[in-house]
Amino acid sequence: MATPLTEKAPEYKAGSQVGGYTVRAVSYLPDIRAWFTQLTHDRTGARHIHIARDDHENTFGVAFKTVPSDSTGVAHILEHTVLCGSKRFPVRDPFFSMLKRSLSTFMNAFTASDWTMYPFSTQNAKDYYNLMDVYLDAAFFPAIDELSFKQEGHRLELEGDELVYKGVVYNEMKGAMSSPDQVLVRSLLNALYPDTTYGFNSGGEPAEIPTLSHQQLKAFHARHYHPSNAYFYTYGDLPLADHLAFIEDRVLRHFSIIDPGTDVPAQPRWSAPKTAIYRYPLDKNEDPAKKYQVCQAWLLGDIKDTYEMLVAVVLEQILIGNAASPLRKALMDSGLGTALSDGTGFDGENRDTLFAVGLKDVAEADAEKIEQLIFDVLKQLVDDGIDPQLAESAIHQIEFHRKEITNTPYPYGIKLLIGVAANWMHGGDPQRVLKLDDDLQRLQTALGDGRYLENKIKALFLENPHRVRFTLAPDQEMEEKENRRVQEELAERLTELKDADLTRIREDAAALQALQEAREDLSSLPTLEREDIPPSVACMAPSTGIFKPPVWGFDQSTSGILYCSGGLGAGKIDNALLPLVPFFCYAVSKMGTSECDYARMARRIDLYTGGIGFSANARTRFDGSGACLPFMSFTGKSLARNQEKLFDILRELVGMVDFADHQRLRQLVLEFRSALESSIVHNGHRLAISLSSRAFTPANRLQELWGGVHQFKQIKAVEEKIAADGLELLATDLKAIGRTLFCESNVKLALIGDSAMLAAATEPAGKLIGALGADGEDGFVSPSINNEEAPALEGWSTTTAVSFVARTFNTVRLGHPDSPALSVIAKLLRSMFLHREIREKGGAYGGFALYNAEGGLFSFASYRDPHIAGTLAVYDKAADFICSGQFSEEDVKEAVLQVCSEIDKPDPPGPAARKAFYRQIVGLTDETRRQNKENLLKIDRKTVVAVAHRYFDNKKAEKAVAVISSHDRLKAANHKMTDSPLILNRI
Repeated sequence: MATPLTEKAPEYKAGSQVGGYTVRAVSYLPDIRAWFTQLTHDRTGARHIHIARDDHENTFGVAFKTVPSDSTGVAHILEHTVLCGSKRFPVRDPFFSMLKRSLSTFMNAFTASDWTMYPFSTQNAKDYYNLMDVYLDAAFFPAIDELSFKQEGHRLELEGDELVYKGVVYNEMKGAMSSPDQVLVRSLLNALYPDTTYGFNSGGEPAEIPTLSHQQLKAFHARHYHPSNAYFYTYGDLPLADHLAFIEDRVLRHFSIIDPGTDVPAQPRWSAPKTAIYRYPLDKNEDPAKKYQVCQAWLLGDIKDTYEMLVAVVLEQILIGNAASPLRKALMDSGLGTALSDGTGFDGENRDTLFAVGLKDVAEADAEKIEQLIFDVLKQLVDDGIDPQLAESAIHQIEFHRKEITNTPYPYGIKLLIGVAANWMHGGDPQRVLKLDDDLQRLQTALGDGRYLENKIKALFLENPHRVRFTLAPDQEMEEKENRRVQEELAERLTELKDADLTRIREDAAALQALQEAREDLSSLPTLEREDIPPSVACMAPSTGIFKPPVWGFDQSTSGILYCSGGLGAGKIDNALLPLVPFFCYAVSKMGTSECDYARMARRIDLYTGGIGFSANARTRFDGSGACLPFMSFTGKSLARNQEKLFDILRELVGMVDFADHQRLRQLVLEFRSALESSIVHNGHRLAISLSSRAFTPANRLQELWGGVHQFKQIKAVEEKIAADGLELLATDLKAIGRTLFCESNVKLALIGDSAMLAAATEPAGKLIGALGADGEDGFVSPSINNEEAPALEGWSTTTAVSFVARTFNTVRLGHPDSPALSVIAKLLRSMFLHREIREKGGAYGGFALYNAEGGLFSFASYRDPHIAGTLAVYDKAADFICSGQFSEEDVKEAVLQVCSEIDKPDPPGPAARKAFYRQIVGLTDETRRQNKENLLKIDRKTVVAVAHRYFDNKKAEKAVAVISSHDRLKAANHKMTDSPLILNRI
């Protein structure tokens, strides 16, 4: 057996040479069992970090400091445009083409305020170097041709006699800047850092994006995308020397060192605090009275000082980390708002860091009250002292999250990269970010000296004049004004254009369309073959001889963390109470118990666990019945030394949860409603799919009720009832849900950890089961919900400058012979048709085809889309395209690769065991999964065409449409769709 990487001595030492590099630092990272190596390329000054770890999911990334001096979105548009063809790969869209030719577990690019990053992860070594080859050529030798700039950034087109703006980034940012949280975060940077790059919107302000020229874009690339301004990163079990040699050969040998001049200076400090008011668009049908957000924000220390950053993280946790945190509790108890403001918390991503805290859904007149309340709490903490347990809890949370290895929302290697990127690029020491031991020891010593944290609060907040009271104000005329401004601007530009200019616009539009529709030769791009796909699927079975049902044990190495996951059947909950289940899940760990109020419970959860959460799930059984299976899942996790405390807390929550504190209950309703409202524009495509899917199966109907627009409408109705003194009834209903769920005959439990942790969990797990009520029924049955609603064509209006357009129809489920082909069809449609028609031509941020194998549904969807009627017409053409068979065997193979990359995406041991446990609950066997993959690997073009005709060539098939957009856009769409208008509703 090969010796694990982490048990070997480091391959290199500080000061040694590796090819054209000098090793600057080498250290061991004990928390994650990895070796850290930091290098500099001698010829170019390029920096490189490598983290060697026994992980087959290898990661690569290259990042650049990108420091815009305006809000034209130059860094963001460049991120898109460099991925549109390069010197060695002269194809229109190598990035999206490689998505089809790879087994990547992650591929993307990010633009932050002052850096741009191109990361990927894959488990296949051949794939790793294929992707690195394309990424390096794209970043350092891109074509940046003018047509790609116009497609991705902005362009003028003629629609009839009128000029219009188009462009992917232009429409993306129109959508982003109609979302209050995006407006607040970007505006807060402008208010707090007016003299540095952070004062500009790196994503681009829609009003300024059209002023960016192609030459400015190219000049920005020449300065910023140079090895002297580059930060390379590799992670996993592949050899560092091979990575370095590859990068040297492909890129670095072609460059010499320069000074890119991208250092970000410190923001000059103010001598007195300021106030600022910014505005965001609000729908005219909303009441603006309590739609303000108010926060207080401070400029803090230099990002390079890892110790001071650690202190700031600890203070953040103490002040607002949980419901019992003094500043959070005071703000929420004030009743001035419904939830903490967007942007609340410590932001350690900028050259100078910041801390912000405030409330949302407040009245304009309450801004001063909120500011005063914040300072009163901070002063009281300084005068009276901080409870030492709060600091202990904060340090515990840091320790827990250092140990936990997860792949959510990104693969672990990419999470590490994002964690060190900002500090590293501003000249900090990334080792110190990953290895906090010295800083933690220094902090522990400082805490022993008495009033250390109190003095920090005094210095950082009370006596810090570089602060702003920030107000985000609703403006119900803002969207209309902006639309009018754009129309007037375009009309003026039209009058200034000469015939030659108009001819050029038409010629560019025709050339771009021809480019988008051309069938490309992709032979220059590397690819994988079916033989590179492992035929197996990852399986994980419960360990035998440890526990007996309803408890299952999974003996796994989880870095000293015990996971406790469970399911409680929800099929016996009264129909009238079903809409309240998601709120019950939200509230049950936040309300407290008959023995412990919510504040003390919040402290215990933070002090002893890595978090406890409950969620509502509407699934479909795989036992042949296809029945709806609703259940509430829950997960708790703790370090091994605290697992008994974890079980104590869980036992108390499920046995003694108490809804009698009506003030707290009211807070949670408002907080839950606010969170749902904030998610609408961000998740518009998912919500539209949920709406269009709900009439087809009972599970989809229940999932929409629990997680879609209808859940938001339900909680708004609850909010109205409690305003009229309906809290007693709500508490009674929640108790009834608890009595139905929390009973001994209605639980399934999984414990995940190493053998010692599982052995120690035997007794407390039994006590947890015993704490559940003896009376009750098995709720793992189908609910008797009404599913008589027919598929409909609907429009749902909200405040947004763009649209989200979904269409869904019925197919077959996983296990049916046609299922693998449907998963392939989804990939073919997205990569070969929808990407071109909806994104490249239409200017939307994204177009999707999604096959829901569990429900047997097929959906089309678009994201941040400037069109509605046109997009629905594209969906019609998509059906024609897939039935026409205008694709090759190579295209089918690439679609198979994409499906397999999703099937084979790895999970760390804890999440992998949890997924296996929930597959067991719904009856999805490993044999079904294996058979599905075997059939998938046999798919050919003939099979795909035959399956396409069965499900896409039926004009009579029932299709449901749901569009989320503004009311005006929905009305305008209906004028174009007189034969099939949308039924209009308001969110």
